[in-house]
Amino acid sequence: MNYLKLLVFDCDGVLFDSKLANINFYNYILKKLGRSPLTPEEIEFIHMHSVDECLQYLLRNHPEKLELAKKIQKETPYQLFLKYMTLEDGLIDFLNWARKYFYLAICTNRTTSTFPLLKHFNLKNYFDFVMTASIVPKNNPLALLTILKHFKVEKEATLYIGDSKVDKDLCEKCKVKMVSFKNPNLLADFYIKDYKELKKLIEENFQFYPLKKNKLY
Repeated sequence: MNYLKLLVFDCDGVLFDSKLANINFYNYILKKLGRSPLTPEEIEFIHMHSVDECLQYLLRNHPEKLELAKKIQKETPYQLFLKYMTLEDGLIDFLNWARKYFYLAICTNRTTSTFPLLKHFNLKNYFDFVMTASIVPKNNPLALLTILKHFKVEKEATLYIGDSKVDKDLCEKCKVKMVSFKNPNLLADFYIKDYKELKKLIEENFQFYPLKKNKLY
């Protein structure tokens, strides 16, 4: 059995069911620009990419509106859309257990909305390190490698929990084992449907010990 010391979580679709919030957020911007609402293909794209990548994609046929879109985005508080978000079932129970044994980190393509979101749901103190796309986007392996370096943890002692191809590509580049959360179609090392299954997976496949740690941020 491999020794496990670090758990890294994607944010949207893993910690939160945030699809409806993201749809409303981008439709709000598009409406102000006079563009039609998101298509099904665009909805899948915005669920996986950073805000800059999303705006560029959504306005691919109207690049002249991109700067205005960025201005609207920066002036629109994401807190308006938190009412559309829900925590994944069993998350808090899992985190209360996991923080006794593992360093816990987030690697997300969110930018400035990340910390207000964690604060709103009282999650900030569970995580020892938060990597956002404001620092390094997830399409850059440095996003995950920086987390490993921060904790001085080897890739073999790390598990990444994600739900998208962006997550899969990141883990592949960094040679970190991945757990696919609620996405059986993703190429991954493990598959789970909820946090009870994640706890069971860890207990059955890894060695781990109580971890003494101080907050690192």
